[in-house]
Amino acid sequence: MSRKDLASFSLSKRPLLIILSGPSGVGKDAVLTRMKESGYPFEYITTVTTRPRRAGERNHIDYHFVTAEKFQQMIKQNELLEWANVYDNWYGVPKEPIKQAMERGEDTIIKVDIQGAATIKKILPQAVFIFMMPPSMAELGQRLKKRHTESDFDLNLRLRTAQEEMKQLSLFDYMVFSHQDEIDRAVSDIAAIVTAEKCRLNPREIEL
Repeated sequence: MSRKDLASFSLSKRPLLIILSGPSGVGKDAVLTRMKESGYPFEYITTVTTRPRRAGERNHIDYHFVTAEKFQQMIKQNELLEWANVYDNWYGVPKEPIKQAMERGEDTIIKVDIQGAATIKKILPQAVFIFMMPPSMAELGQRLKKRHTESDFDLNLRLRTAQEEMKQLSLFDYMVFSHQDEIDRAVSDIAAIVTAEKCRLNPREIEL
């Protein structure tokens, strides 16, 4: 099915809420960037975070970068669907953009860590949960090293955390392998999942 066909097909069905998760360094951002560049018809929800901006990241595009004080204010005002402290930084998913996109009938993708996915699973179990899996822990380690954004201690912590996160696969509906230099393959797999979900005889119903 072409992207044009997928777009028209998506508009004829109830909108999906897609939760994309996986260990740090598995390539979630790269896959979402390729999907946006390729024109896949989704609303992409931008996460709010208190962590420092990395080189090349753009505010309000890669993340909504806010202060810790602003983040706590958003929690108090019930503006976040879920939030968590990950590696000493706060991450949260804004609620209003999701509600607006679903009301417009748009399929919506949220990128979260495993902890966030588990929280959303309790709140919105009818969402589509996709786990991005590295081909091996060795390759995941190499990807993290290439980022040059973590110390050796932090890198080892992320790898240990990833091993524990693999035990949470039962939370998810689908698994997509993220092979090095094969982003389009992962994108195609996600598009195939969306197509399969659109063909369900009993469509998922999301109530925010």
